[in-house]
Amino acid sequence: MPRTHILSPGYGSGKVASTVSLIEAEGALIVVDPGMVSSRAAILDPLAALGYDPSEVTDVIISHHHPDHTINVALFPEAVLHDHWATYRNDEWNSRPAEGVVVAPGVTLWETPGHTPQDITTIVETEDGVTVFTHLWTSENYPPEDRLATDPEALHRSRARVLEIAEIVVPGHGPAFRVSEETPR
Repeated sequence: MPRTHILSPGYGSGKVASTVSLIEAEGALIVVDPGMVSSRAAILDPLAALGYDPSEVTDVIISHHHPDHTINVALFPEAVLHDHWATYRNDEWNSRPAEGVVVAPGVTLWETPGHTPQDITTIVETEDGVTVFTHLWTSENYPPEDRLATDPEALHRSRARVLEIAEIVVPGHGPAFRVSEETPR
């Protein structure tokens, strides 16, 4: 089963940093949302502590195209980049919708618009339960309404869909949290 790690927990009050995560899966080493952080060491040092070099990362997934989630994608020169409508590597652009793409065994992409029309969520089946990496929630304690959402109705529909299976949420700008009755829908 895949294993997940938070390389750098995000934040968003005054300064901003995305939550940067690592997924170890069969045949894949995946980084999610390598965006803004206080320094590149905030990503690279925890990666090294887990025993990995950036060149070993096989895939990078970005939840959406805001710079705070994308600015450090080039740290992983061998990786295939996944977004809502294609994969990219070197000079290759392969168009495909993200919905249902299996990146590795136990790691699937869903299209989950709301924050932006191009949002995707990474669904990971782990020993601790289904973990989702998503910007449908900014953090556990963020207000239920996303003030930056381009389509609040779509955001709530996407949240409802994800909450049908999610047990743990890794939000865009904060530490992971367990889904509860209080989790905004």
